[in-house]
Amino acid sequence: MIFKKDITYVMALGGLGEVGKNMYVVMHNDEIVITDAGVIFPGDDLMGIDYVIPDFSFLKQNESKIKGLFITHGHEDHIGGIPYLLQTVNIPAIYAPNQAACLIRKKLEDRGIKYNNLYVYTEKNKYKFKNLSVEFFRTTHSIPDSHGICIHTPNGTIVTTGDFKFDLTPIGPMSNIHKMAAIGEAGVTLLLSDSTNALNPGFSNSESKVDETLEELFNKHNSRIIIATFASNIYRLKHIVDTCKRHGRKICVFGRSMENNIEISIEGGYIKHRNIFVSPEEAKNLPDNKICFLCTGSQGEPLAALSRIASGTFRHIKLKSDDIVVFSSSAIPGNAISISRTINRLYLRGVTVYTNSSLEDIHTSGHGNEEELKLLLRLIKPKYFMPFHGEYRMLKHHADLATLCDIPKENTFVLENGDVLAIKDGIVAKAGHIIADDIYVDGNRIGDVSNAVMRDRKIMANDGIVVVIANINLKEKKLLTLPNIITRGFVQVNENLDLLKKLEYISKDAINKVIKTGINYSDLKSEIINTLSGYINNQTGRKPIILPVIMDVKKENKVTNK
Repeated sequence: MIFKKDITYVMALGGLGEVGKNMYVVMHNDEIVITDAGVIFPGDDLMGIDYVIPDFSFLKQNESKIKGLFITHGHEDHIGGIPYLLQTVNIPAIYAPNQAACLIRKKLEDRGIKYNNLYVYTEKNKYKFKNLSVEFFRTTHSIPDSHGICIHTPNGTIVTTGDFKFDLTPIGPMSNIHKMAAIGEAGVTLLLSDSTNALNPGFSNSESKVDETLEELFNKHNSRIIIATFASNIYRLKHIVDTCKRHGRKICVFGRSMENNIEISIEGGYIKHRNIFVSPEEAKNLPDNKICFLCTGSQGEPLAALSRIASGTFRHIKLKSDDIVVFSSSAIPGNAISISRTINRLYLRGVTVYTNSSLEDIHTSGHGNEEELKLLLRLIKPKYFMPFHGEYRMLKHHADLATLCDIPKENTFVLENGDVLAIKDGIVAKAGHIIADDIYVDGNRIGDVSNAVMRDRKIMANDGIVVVIANINLKEKKLLTLPNIITRGFVQVNENLDLLKKLEYISKDAINKVIKTGINYSDLKSEIINTLSGYINNQTGRKPIILPVIMDVKKENKVTNK
């Protein structure tokens, strides 16, 4: 699309229609301010994919305009894309609150990325550029140093909340409600607000309620306690550490992300009592009522510590029948089956399991429910509203809440990634669309995984693969032996010998049909694939990937793989 002079543009490269991958852009003339650069973790349909990140093409095309990347807080769905962004786009400066800055430094260090322009801000800071200026207000979330961001432009003020809730008895600092109200009184043109819990009625529970429930659990049980929670929920980790300290228990930590977050939180002063942590070897020598295991795996991740503990394959812990396992978390959408599988394995081993459904207040979200979203709308009092960070149904419901708070329906925008809003003299309107595709990270490859590759992976997962190995003599135009059929994930070999033998003879006929008229490897492979695929589908109803491997066997016994 064409961007016009003296108009302010707002767009999302990620975070709309999804919970994660947050990245938002404000542009005015030759200046761009970016907020957040997150990832989203792939669903079961994205086989082999590690992360999904935003498409940075727009930023690359407008690289010279970028003034800085501003981070609201340190969760992966807001900072996880930074290493990939820095490898693609020149970012002159990153501004982040202290906890997020520490996590970003660790992330870049682990990937061997050198970056010297990372600056720590507090809500007292204000950054001014030629056309744009940026200030901050403190919010409450499940990680310390969470902030909303206020961007002043020539055409009006834009506020983005980041992730937030209102907790009147928080573990950390209170949200700065007074500054929010002051920003609202000064006038806000457009509000972008967190929609994650828009479908949940009422107010979310306070973190202090979780603290009380943990206290009751520790008072009730003298056996070993194993707690699984999100490694990024720093305030929950602080709860657990403080509770263990009061009850004279040491803590043994499992999971690299958990270890990293605890170490950074200790260095930043968010978690005290470094000497409460012990090694697995030290933990083995402690009485059951003097140890607590803190681990990853609250979402049933197969390779996480808790899943391996449940399956009996974790070398550091062997479950005892009187062990207590606590899931201090809620299920991320799509993870319910994995979590249930882990819980069932724990029950089979005879342990007692507490979840948020079986024991109230063992977890509370870091995102505000309906009434908190309404309170934020009343404090900020925006003229226009754009819900963000949520699936479509969450965004839509949040927009409906805004109309209940006296924002005209025509002033709300439920958008998709890439949609562009234009602001001119305090008036906001939809202006067009830019490319904002999903980019897949597969190991060290970024964006190289095509839809065709993903389609093949799904086929292999569902229908398997059939490999046809054929030895021919190129010079004599002759098939030397009956083709060999190898399968993986297609059929049980011992139970389908007749089918596999039939595939050998069908492959033989297909090869002989082509080599009579001269050998063309492309035609030869196509004939094998087309002939076998039709037969296999008719016989089994399945459509495996068929991979012909043609070996050119010369008279001097040299082999060339085609």
